[in-house]
Amino acid sequence: MNVSGILVITPSDRLQDTIRRLNALPGVDVHHTDPETGRIVVTQEADSVHAEVDGLKRIKELPHIILAELVHHHFEDDQEQIDPVKNLPAMLRDQPALKER
Repeated sequence: MNVSGILVITPSDRLQDTIRRLNALPGVDVHHTDPETGRIVVTQEADSVHAEVDGLKRIKELPHIILAELVHHHFEDDQEQIDPVKNLPAMLRDQPALKER
């Protein structure tokens, strides 16, 4: 699961319309708005990084968007925990500092 924090800026007089359009997008939730500046803070949930990028592109393509930028990204991979030392090539894994781990 990928969760993005996105800052969106729109003209103040288009704020309500933009909020409505954002809330209609799959996985997008509006969390904070500033009517004076037209700033909107949203989160977006997506199943993959590719879907997350596509979602950000959809936001940027909405009418009256001045700016839409990713300001935070978090992802979790529930499938497998990878030990970075065990996955190093042998010549690097056998370094004395790593053997102590």
